[in-house]
Amino acid sequence: MSTQLDSTQLDRTLDGPQASGVRAVPEPFNRVLPEGEGRLVMHVFPSFAVGGAQVRFAALANRFRSRWRHVVVSLDGNAGCAARIGPKVPFALLDPPRGGGGPLGNLWRIQALLRRLRPDVLVTGNWGSIDWAIAAHAVPGLRHLHIEDGFGPEEAHTQFRRRVLARRVALRGSTVVLPSLTLLRLARDVWRLDPARLRYVPNGLDLNRFRPDGPTAPFNLPPINPALDGPIIGTVAALRPEKALDRLLRAGALLARRRLGFRLVLVGDGPDRARLEALAAELGIAAQTTFAGHQPDPAAAYRAFDIFALSSATEQMPFSVLEAMATGLPVVATDVGDVAAMLAPENLPFVTPLEDAAYADALARLVEDAGRGRVVGAANRTRAVLDFSEETMFQTYAALIEGTRPDTA
Repeated sequence: MSTQLDSTQLDRTLDGPQASGVRAVPEPFNRVLPEGEGRLVMHVFPSFAVGGAQVRFAALANRFRSRWRHVVVSLDGNAGCAARIGPKVPFALLDPPRGGGGPLGNLWRIQALLRRLRPDVLVTGNWGSIDWAIAAHAVPGLRHLHIEDGFGPEEAHTQFRRRVLARRVALRGSTVVLPSLTLLRLARDVWRLDPARLRYVPNGLDLNRFRPDGPTAPFNLPPINPALDGPIIGTVAALRPEKALDRLLRAGALLARRRLGFRLVLVGDGPDRARLEALAAELGIAAQTTFAGHQPDPAAAYRAFDIFALSSATEQMPFSVLEAMATGLPVVATDVGDVAAMLAPENLPFVTPLEDAAYADALARLVEDAGRGRVVGAANRTRAVLDFSEETMFQTYAALIEGTRPDTA
């Protein structure tokens, strides 16, 4: 039920009179945009590559299927997460409008597209889609949700004043969804958005899919030298600068110097892969490091791990930590975003400053004490079951999209 079109094609399909307050959609429109009677929800992602926000959207769309019709704009043209949208979801990909005229020309084209498409709800995400949030103000009656999941490395520790002011203007009057308490405080105290329009919606996940007792196939590690065998320290992450996987590799090198046996597995792909592979070789740990690439079932990968590692320089409420918790893994993590608030109390001694030595020490303690790791992992699983239900998250987002109260039944 999915299709892809560019905005020029859309202009041709939508030419025609529009009665005031009534969507008058010419017949060709129904052949290129999602069919059905549900609300038309337009989502704008800086990228629709596989990532936390994109996976959350895919899970939401799959949960409610034909309840809504979805149009997704991927501003960088990457649509990798489209493969996660089920066949029963009315769904289309739309290329963003392009042309000259600088920022003002871009805003004009976005406004024109929104007026032609007339979505019931516009959902934007993060700084990269802020132009669409600004353009939404020029479309009377358009409901706008903005979901802020976090920042790139350039804003990991300092908010740019220009962006603060832009968010303050662009998001005025919008409902702003924050999945972390850190972001909630930032939106209220720094961006100075209306607290009545802020919604804290913690991420949730499928606790049945991510569980300790499922299969590890189709995730298979390549053969490794038995002399280097030991617990598997794994991570699941896009190989991008903000994930600071250099820190994980340097920590691995420190463990190797202590002559501790371990295997390091990085699941995921991205622009930093070649550089990280070269760094592993330079550090002398290439033999015990596996770059597993993208995996079709990350749940199987988690179950192959003994320890989960998050080395990021910036996060808010990372799905990977929730997935590791649900799988019953101990987590060694940098103290970023809401990570310390998410984990079970038993895991807190393994949340470290952004320092290689402290991070390596935390890994070493779990490498050397598998029993403690199992106790910590069991506590994390309990915490995930009690506090991070996917269905609660789904019902909250459904209410935000439809402007109703969540269905808690």
